[in-house]
Amino acid sequence: MKNKIRRYLFIAMLFFFLPAIFFSTAKADVRLVPADKIKYPPLKFSIQLAERIELENGIVVFYMSDREVPLVSISATIRAGSIYDPPQKEGLAQLTAYLLRTGGTAGIKSAELDRRLDFLAASPYFSTSSENVSVDFSFLKSDMDECLHLLSEMMRKPAFEKEKIQLGLSQKLEELRRIEDNPQSLAFREFNRLLYPDDPRGRYATPASIKNIARADLISFHSEYYFPANLVMAVSGDLSRREAIEAVQKHFGSWFSPRPADAPAPPPMKEADGLFFIDKPLSQATLISGEFAASHNDPDFYAFSILDFIIGSGGFPSRIFSAVRNNEGLAYSAGSFYRARSGYGVFGTYAFTKTASTLRAGGMINDILRDAASGSIKQDELDWAKKSLLNALIFSFETPHRIAARQMVIEFEKLPADYLTSYARKIEEVTLADLKRVARKYLKQNKRMTLILGDTQNFGPIPDDWGKPVFIQPLSKDKN
Repeated sequence: MKNKIRRYLFIAMLFFFLPAIFFSTAKADVRLVPADKIKYPPLKFSIQLAERIELENGIVVFYMSDREVPLVSISATIRAGSIYDPPQKEGLAQLTAYLLRTGGTAGIKSAELDRRLDFLAASPYFSTSSENVSVDFSFLKSDMDECLHLLSEMMRKPAFEKEKIQLGLSQKLEELRRIEDNPQSLAFREFNRLLYPDDPRGRYATPASIKNIARADLISFHSEYYFPANLVMAVSGDLSRREAIEAVQKHFGSWFSPRPADAPAPPPMKEADGLFFIDKPLSQATLISGEFAASHNDPDFYAFSILDFIIGSGGFPSRIFSAVRNNEGLAYSAGSFYRARSGYGVFGTYAFTKTASTLRAGGMINDILRDAASGSIKQDELDWAKKSLLNALIFSFETPHRIAARQMVIEFEKLPADYLTSYARKIEEVTLADLKRVARKYLKQNKRMTLILGDTQNFGPIPDDWGKPVFIQPLSKDKN
């Protein structure tokens, strides 16, 4: 017994003294280096791209293998967004996409379709934006044939069941009614309306336009925009290239149409200047300003992406967030956004602030933009933005399906095929002179439109250089 106690005491002493002996030796032999002083060779990041395959009927498929789990993921984008809504029937594109999933097919009733998808524990998700309808669908590889069959039936042969149409119309009307309760969503919708006054991108659904939609309109819209050349797909998962092609060919290969895809024209670049108010008795205000900027396929895109990051989309260190929110506490959220599309781009700023701080916050944002346009961007800001954007780029390639889906979007937007592989290099090549040049070129207050939604009676005096405000009514209150 005594021997056991001595043994335990000896082991305990070893555990107590050995770390001290080790670290004292380490101090003598090893000199600690601060983390930011550690030297290491530059990291090399290479992208493994998905394979582009074009079927005979015009569907483009991006395929990439992913054997980690026995799943298959499908994404698709169709050129059938809300900009294709006929006048006076705004909302038709969104309702069509909704009914592809819920309205049954020519050979499968909606209740049976729901039952079969529930049994498979899988369901495609359809979403609508201004220029496209997106579909995302994941399922077990063992269920691939059945899932692709159902997806094909939904996309190619929708039934648009009358009772489901009525349900969809009712839900859309309720959605429109509720937008008045979301000031930020309402403000951004009205901002877009003002930005695109003579373009379908500025048209939105109203109760009147929704009530104009009939089943014949859904059938006509589907026939007009849902065809193979208007469709790009991304396929990844636990399947070979041959399996992927055979599966897509089996369920979508007999879908033929002679029409080529036709990308929408960019909006007319009118000067969207002016100050607009939407009066709403709230304790907080939403302020948005914007102007047209470089398109996605413009050489200035890379420099402007960096400029936007420095001005307001780069989070806490960015100029707007740091000045308006962190330093002055004038807004609980503030920053900038850059929507780059093929053929056009939009740059904007925003602040969500209390009523009394509205004009002061807007004035600070204008000063920041004016300062940037005067050439005040510094080299350390450029270096920080480049590093941040390039680090974020890596997360675009977390999974094979994300890579394939990115390539799908690039194909859809008609960007250069080497966009992904050249992005990092072109960001690195941006110089301080490039940054100052694009700031002078695009940041022009006399071409900037500003919209403020809030209690306008308590904003205070409007600065002279802002111009005279024009009061507008939200779309849902328009008589037409």
